[in-house]
Amino acid sequence: MKRTIRDLADLEGKVVLLREDFNVPLDDAGKILDTTRIVNAIPTIQYLSDKKAKVVILSHLGRPKGYEIRKSLWPVAMFLTKKLKCNVTFSNSVLGPEVEERISMMDNGDVLLLENVRFYEGETTCDMKFAKELASLGKIFVNDAFGVAHRQNASNYGVARLLPNAIGLLMEKEINELSQVMESPKKPFVAVIGGAKVDTKVKILNKFIDKADVIIIGGAMAYTFLQAKGKGIGASIVYPESLDIAREIMFNAKENGKKLLLPIDHVCARARDKKQKAITTDKIVEDMVGYDIGPKTIELFSKEIENAGQIFWNGPMGMYENAKFRKGTAKIAQAIANSKAYSVVGGGDSVAAVNLLNLGSKMNYISTGGGATLKFLENGSLPAIEVIQEKIL
Repeated sequence: MKRTIRDLADLEGKVVLLREDFNVPLDDAGKILDTTRIVNAIPTIQYLSDKKAKVVILSHLGRPKGYEIRKSLWPVAMFLTKKLKCNVTFSNSVLGPEVEERISMMDNGDVLLLENVRFYEGETTCDMKFAKELASLGKIFVNDAFGVAHRQNASNYGVARLLPNAIGLLMEKEINELSQVMESPKKPFVAVIGGAKVDTKVKILNKFIDKADVIIIGGAMAYTFLQAKGKGIGASIVYPESLDIAREIMFNAKENGKKLLLPIDHVCARARDKKQKAITTDKIVEDMVGYDIGPKTIELFSKEIENAGQIFWNGPMGMYENAKFRKGTAKIAQAIANSKAYSVVGGGDSVAAVNLLNLGSKMNYISTGGGATLKFLENGSLPAIEVIQEKIL
């Protein structure tokens, strides 16, 4: 059991380096399009501020190549000033005399957000020299950035090796909720998996064959499975290198007596049709591309969801960004929301779809992780969590 911020005594006046995941979508004007990750981090930040710590926040945004003004965390700082009950300031730098001076001038309970750590080359390579420079800014390190906990970066993994540390309230909640999904699932356990690539989800699919009762596969990845079964998929996306993997997953499900469901009809458009006229069909002809699940599939999947005791959903059922191909994702999301099952949603696209459809309040838990959520479910932990000190009982 990892040490949490509630186990830290005497925080008054101490500089706490807090790693958060503020990797949020911004429009061209710098407006935050989805504040979920920031809102979920606020309890940890406010807790540390209320304990009169000097809170210095580290985060990343996007994958910049050096400094990029559109990847600045400045809009996040502006949002925090409206949501936190304390003084919030922003630094255009992460290291240097200016940052050190700003920290020295902080009052107890103040919050200082530093600029995007990925503007520095040493962040993603976990350069320990860079990690030491970051660690020199504070006395205690708190990791609350679950969404990046599967990566060994300087600001989450490196700094944790150099300072007394703990996890934040969001990280603790993620660990507890996701551990329950695999360790003590409510039956029947239905896993709904979408997205595109099969190879990135091999481990989690095999894990669900072990733990779940029903595995539902939708989204673009379903076409690789359908082709592996000898079904016609027209011009739909398929990953030939994953066909054998798909066959193996289906064989394992059958051998273990688990139900694995694939789409039985589709919403398609002709590949040459630039206007993407939607066509519902049971058979995809050569010049068609499947973009969503059809009404018979929605009914098939929804029946399993209705009878579930627990549901884990990762990945949309189709190209939900386009309103013409949103119905499948919307109907499955609504079925999960209406279900009496305990529902957990994980993955960036799934969360974005839930928010787009205004169904967030009807889900029992929404994970802030994308790849981190799946990696945690696969392994039961993550590198940036492993490096945190254990709680002393």
